[in-house]
Amino acid sequence: MAFEGLSEKLQGVFKKLKGKGVITESDVNDAMREVKLALLEADVNFKIVKDFVASVKEKCLGADVLQSLTPAQQIIKIVDEELTAVMGGTNSKLTYSPKGFTVIMLVGLQGTGKTTTAGKLASYLMKNGKKPMLAACDVYRPAAIDQLEIVAEKVGVPVYSDREEKHPEIIAQKAAKEAEYKGFDVLIVDTSGRLHIDEELMQELVVIRDTVKPHEILLVVDALTGQDAVTAAEGFSNAVGIDGIIMTKLDGDSRGGAALSVKAVTGKPIKFIGMGEKFDALEPFYPDRMASRILGMGDMLSLIEKAQENYDEQQAEDLERKIRKNEFTLQDFLDQMGQIKKMGGLGKIIDMLPGMGGKKPSDEEIEKSQQEFVRMEAIINSMTKEERRNPKILNASRRKRIAAGSGCSVSQINTLIKRYDEACKVMKQMTKSPKQAVRKMKKRKYR
Repeated sequence: MAFEGLSEKLQGVFKKLKGKGVITESDVNDAMREVKLALLEADVNFKIVKDFVASVKEKCLGADVLQSLTPAQQIIKIVDEELTAVMGGTNSKLTYSPKGFTVIMLVGLQGTGKTTTAGKLASYLMKNGKKPMLAACDVYRPAAIDQLEIVAEKVGVPVYSDREEKHPEIIAQKAAKEAEYKGFDVLIVDTSGRLHIDEELMQELVVIRDTVKPHEILLVVDALTGQDAVTAAEGFSNAVGIDGIIMTKLDGDSRGGAALSVKAVTGKPIKFIGMGEKFDALEPFYPDRMASRILGMGDMLSLIEKAQENYDEQQAEDLERKIRKNEFTLQDFLDQMGQIKKMGGLGKIIDMLPGMGGKKPSDEEIEKSQQEFVRMEAIINSMTKEERRNPKILNASRRKRIAAGSGCSVSQINTLIKRYDEACKVMKQMTKSPKQAVRKMKKRKYR
């Protein structure tokens, strides 16, 4: 999980503070020393750590904090706000052309996942009502065009390519003309990369930039490379000029130093983060939500948005009506498990829940839970429609038959029914508006 190491250490610091009835200047100094060490171990840029700790410490030592009734909560609030500011403050959206046709140019070093990200970005744009086309402008790497075409086919978008043309700026120019002529409203230009920054690459990108005049130049960096990603971002920003950053593989980076450093070093915001291998695993970056997750406060807004992506309004109303009228069946229970899979699996949902920082199950435990989902699915699929609708009729003989059909034991069927009963109770308590739930979460955020 992203920021896992940093999150555990920071939450440990604040747990100590919460255990003190009165907090002194010495306590603040000790806490800031641990925060500084945690950030450095997370591979955050040293200058940023120094400035961050100095700013937090100055605000924490104010009389209104130390003499308040809840000094620990006040300190956590200050750290939350400073983390949010370091990562950019607010979500930075894409810039679209007012004329209706937008060109987005992707740049980056080789191996950062630029081509796959082009497909993910196209998928994101389609979900948001856009009609994108891809342009294959990497004329050097073997099979680069083939790779982009495979990605595009999986996503369901067209690609403009010219295997005979050796000048990428000409390909980009022709692609822009064809995309606009055919009624596409966004062109994503996939450019070539190198293993490291060199003058030849930068000159090529500048020529493409000056030829097609993109409305957005987005740099793709690999979170796993840490401060090397920040160095690359600074180099591209100075040589080509970028408008924002897409950080890939953030879900596999337990430290998160690059995400915490890149905005402060380059002045350019992270616009998207890659949180998985699937083409729908590109998410807008919200600094405030990420800060909340680092501090163990969860990210209920993102969780609700993910749920809304997989549920239309009618489905949500039908589910709420069934729960209120005690008509929630085992088939509905099975459908809910399917929704969890669509939302990215149990691990990602747990990562967004408040208060799970120090209590997160291990990867092995999450894998075990996912295997249990598969077993539950097999059990429910072995039932008749009447049994799914009314589990109360499941007597001993019926349970034996279902066990034989699903390859599970009777005790596992009993466990499923128990889980179903528990889910019914929980869902009755969760039928209030998600917006009301979020408002309550915000009020309790720093308690």
